[in-house]
Amino acid sequence: MDTTTLPEEVALYATRRRRLTEAMQAGIAVLPTAPERVRNRDSHYPYRYDSYFYYLTGFAEPEAVLVLVAGKEPRSILFCRERNAEREVWDGFRYGPERARERFGFDAAHPIAALDDEMEKLLADQAALFYPVGAEADWDARAMRWLNRVRDKARAGVAAPERVQDLRALVDDMRLVKDAHELGLMRRAAGISAAAHRRAMQAARPGRFEYQVEAELLYEFRRQGAQFPAYWPIVAGGANACVLHYVANDALLADGELLLIDAGCELDGYAADITRTFPVGGRFGAAQREVYELVLAAQRAAIEKVRPGNAWNEPHDAAVRVLAQGMLDLKLLAGSLDEALEKETYKRFYMHRTGHWLGLDVHDAGQYKHAGNWRTLQPGMTLTVEPGLYLRAADDVPEPLRDIGVRIEDDVLVTGEGCEVLTAQAPKEAPEIEAWIRDARARA
Repeated sequence: MDTTTLPEEVALYATRRRRLTEAMQAGIAVLPTAPERVRNRDSHYPYRYDSYFYYLTGFAEPEAVLVLVAGKEPRSILFCRERNAEREVWDGFRYGPERARERFGFDAAHPIAALDDEMEKLLADQAALFYPVGAEADWDARAMRWLNRVRDKARAGVAAPERVQDLRALVDDMRLVKDAHELGLMRRAAGISAAAHRRAMQAARPGRFEYQVEAELLYEFRRQGAQFPAYWPIVAGGANACVLHYVANDALLADGELLLIDAGCELDGYAADITRTFPVGGRFGAAQREVYELVLAAQRAAIEKVRPGNAWNEPHDAAVRVLAQGMLDLKLLAGSLDEALEKETYKRFYMHRTGHWLGLDVHDAGQYKHAGNWRTLQPGMTLTVEPGLYLRAADDVPEPLRDIGVRIEDDVLVTGEGCEVLTAQAPKEAPEIEAWIRDARARA
């Protein structure tokens, strides 16, 4: 079924394409969308477009390629599937080149089958070819074939591009700072994901399985219109919370355990990413609360450092300092704080960074260092802040602390004055969590 593309959205994508051609200065850019992936025999994975391609086009169909011509007369050209009445009966609506050109604001559009012949013409006498170098071996080979076909015309006075450059580096800098349209989607994704975490807190009980709580998350995502989970949820009870990328989600939940849930939805391409840890039985034990409050203090210290002008690593350094001191206080480490930081002995119990960029990808585009220095935070950048502690059972770990895993993660926007926590609707203060669970069970 055809859908309406709002004029302001068409203008938004056209502006992004214009900015990119200005950054290129001269040459041709080629950007394919993601291929469809076979899951087994005739069954495909649900289709998800390439983030770079979608950022510049808003076009969600497979088998599509964006070509940009930079220079004095910049142009944007879409190559896509043609209309096909029989296939549309089986698979649904297709725009076709002409309708896609009108709806999405391209200067021209052609059938995807014409790409190779058109590229031979477009690359003639161009200074450079930009494309996602190394992303797909098939596209690397295809780009080399285009260049060689143009080089074969050298005796006719036609020159091939002398320079090949990775297009993603230019788009990454654009994607790092979100515009108002992106932030609107990210706030909605954050709200849906926070509601899913509240639902999971209500649903978790001793005697239920992790996958039953997982189902509540997925239900709430879809109920509120999100198309996908942004990544497969982690629903990790007890010792499973000490496995950073645990996704089996098949264990029985027990009273006295904590449940760590790392889950976020994807809405119109944009991801949310939230982690909450709470007691399955509804109340934190003394040791659990001590660990939990330590992680929460580390997150507060990190969020305080999310402000324009600060370097990317400052939130991480602030969280590590709080966590390392806490590990010393809990007798998990020996020595001084300076020694723990210098020798990085804290990494036994906290082994990951405190955050990552967030946007169209969960781990979004953009380098963390520029010219050897940590990037400076700017208004419009979005990132996660997610410290944790993972206390796997061992002889030198105090017995009350064994197999406790805690992570607390929020999505944070850098603003002009400081920051905004987009996912604040998901409870995280210990008394708030206990009250939420208690009230939910009283209503059940």
